[in-house]
Parts: sequence; C-alpha cells; structure tokens
Amino acid sequence: MDTVVLPGRDALSEQRIDPSLDLYAEIERLRRERNAVILAHYYQDGELQDLADFVGDSLDLSRKAAGTDAEVIVFLGVRFMAEVAKIVSPQKTVLLPDVEAGCSLEDSCRPEPFARFRREHPDHLAVTYINCSAEVKALSDVIVTSSNAETILNQLPKDRPVLFAPDRHLGAYLAKKTGREMTLWPGSCIVHEQFSERELVKLKVQHPKALVAAHPECPEMILREADHVGSTRSILDFVLASPAQEFIIATEPHIIHQMEKAAPAKTFFPAPGMDGACDCARCPFMAKNTLEKLYLCLVNGAPRVEMPEDLRLAALKPLQRMLDMSVSVNVRPAP
Repeated sequence: MDTVVLPGRDALSEQRIDPSLDLYAEIERLRRERNAVILAHYYQDGELQDLADFVGDSLDLSRKAAGTDAEVIVFLGVRFMAEVAKIVSPQKTVLLPDVEAGCSLEDSCRPEPFARFRREHPDHLAVTYINCSAEVKALSDVIVTSSNAETILNQLPKDRPVLFAPDRHLGAYLAKKTGREMTLWPGSCIVHEQFSERELVKLKVQHPKALVAAHPECPEMILREADHVGSTRSILDFVLASPAQEFIIATEPHIIHQMEKAAPAKTFFPAPGMDGACDCARCPFMAKNTLEKLYLCLVNGAPRVEMPEDLRLAALKPLQRMLDMSVSVNVRPAP
C-alpha cells in the first residue's frame, strides 16, 4: 500500500525553480507561513542538518515533532521515518521531500512475505526493527529501535521464541547480548554492509589511539573491532563523553557533522569501505533529499504521507507497546 501522495500536475517542479531565488530565505519564509517544523536525521547532508529545527534519530524526531504546535512536519529522512511521524501525529501534515527516499531494510521485508513468515512461526513473538513499513509494523507484536531493543527483549516472556526482522546483523547482535532464541529475517542495511574488516584494521594500525564506534547494523566482523556498539545517538554520546581524541565511526558518515560541531578539537575518521578509499558507506536514499526538494515540498504541500486510519491504528499498537516498555521514553504519541 502506497502511503505517499505525490504532487499534482500543476505543482512546481525542480526545473521551474527561479534560479535567482534565495532558497534559504524562501524555506524560512515558508516554514513560518506553513507553521512547519523541519526534522533532519543524523544521516542527512550537513547543510540540511543545519537548516532543521531538530536533528536526531527517527523515533526521537517524531516524538519531538509530536510535542510541538507545528501543523506541518517536514521529515528530512526516509519514507518509514515520515510514516512514523504520521502514525504518532495523525492530525499533522507530514511531508517527505523525495518520495524515492526509501530504505534497503524496508525494501527487504515486504508485508506479504512477512505475513507468511509469521504464519510459519505461529508461536513466536514478532519483534520488528523500526526500519520497516507501516504495513509490517501493523503485523508485528512490538517495534524496537537499536537503542531500546535489548531492554525490550529482556522484558518479553522467556518461554516465547522471537522472530526478529528485518536486520539480521542487529538481530544476531541482540541474540548474543540477551541469550534469546531468535529466528532472523535475512535483511541487511546496504550502508553498514559496505565496511571492510581488513581496511578497518589497517586504519586502526595507522591511528592506534583511535577508538572505534559502530552501529549494531554492522556485520559481526566489524562489531568485533569496536570499542563501543550502539545506536546513532549512543555513538554520538560516546565520542563526546570519551577523553579520547580520535575516533573511527562505523555508521553512515554524515553523523560526523554533529560530532565535529560538538567536539571540534577531536578527530573523526569514517570507517573504510572495501577498497579503503570509496565513499560507498553513504546512504543513497538519504542523499535523495536536497535543498531544492525541501523548498518544493513546502511550496507544493507534497509528497505527503497519508494512510488509512485502520492501518495507522494497527501500526500504532506495537509502537505504543514499545514506548510503554521503554523506561527512557516519557512522551507518548497522540491516540
């Protein structure tokens, strides 16, 4: 089911933008006129992060937007993130600058195959990573993020086996951490698959004082080299709190923009790809959002996330269960 409404035929297109426009000034004007809040994920280009009202991970951004009086949410991220914002803030208009900004994890786990997966394991609890579509969320028992998954798994009945989707690397990491019996969906993130253990070891030799911080979506061979494994927010907190001065960052490298702003005296190295030099660990879906597309979505009021109320409520249920089981979450979504 497509949850994104495209701009109409008469909408302003990128080719018709007046080249003399000051896009920064126009975005600021439209933000005020539309009573809009702009959210940017850590994996967005630094230019877009600096334009945003809030920068963070996907769930935290949706919670912050829900707590504002903004009528419009512009999500500089990918489709599943904008869907979550709509699920928790149904009364707000949610815009996504590029409808093609998807996610390899979401693409790897479509609703029909996931429904079959559930039917094949009727006694299992479906614990699903937030990087999935609204339809897959609606088929799940509880949603998790990389920051709260361990806490939630430890609260589930010990006698119930677990299905974990869609990221097999995160699932394997959590199974090892919790000792839970888990059947893993075979998906993975195309960004975190790009890192090379050999090239990472070489970079560590070149910078022996550098600490490695890795996202748990990375393969196990990368996590073995890490001094810290955690969510995007956890990685950021780790490098800011650590007395170390050099860090190797094994996740999408645009998060380094926030690190350099917060700790300009420290040095950050993106974890290397297969040939040691490629820029292949940048998310191609996040890169689809641009300054021009941000301007256009505010002008056109689209692409816009909409979904049937029955789907929204079904997807909200496992999200709400996650919030109820997450001791660190204090903001509840709209009913």
